[in-house]
Amino acid sequence: MAGPHVSRVRALYRRLLALHRVLPPDLRALGDQYVKDEFRRHKDAGRQEALRFLGEWEKYATVLGQQIKAAEKAQLGARLTEEQLDDFREEQIGQLQELMQEATKPNRQFNIRDPALPKT
Repeated sequence: MAGPHVSRVRALYRRLLALHRVLPPDLRALGDQYVKDEFRRHKDAGRQEALRFLGEWEKYATVLGQQIKAAEKAQLGARLTEEQLDDFREEQIGQLQELMQEATKPNRQFNIRDPALPKT
């Protein structure tokens, strides 16, 4: 994604991480890691793929921002339609499956403390 998109990519990356700051600690850690991995994975994408990548992440940022504004305790996320799922490649379906499994684990992988709480 090099070239004229660099400033757009950096701004979007910072916006996503800033939006994640209001998520619960486990979701924030999971979301931040996913964003970092995806942006790293697509750094050498061609122009068309980069534009689509940026467009999808911009949609995500817009929807997440709207959900955060709507209500502090609102349920975050949205269901994917069959049409949307049909548009994914096998690799992307696998990533979604891994993300779902990670997000719904009963025993959280992350051990993150709220910095506002006193150390025990």
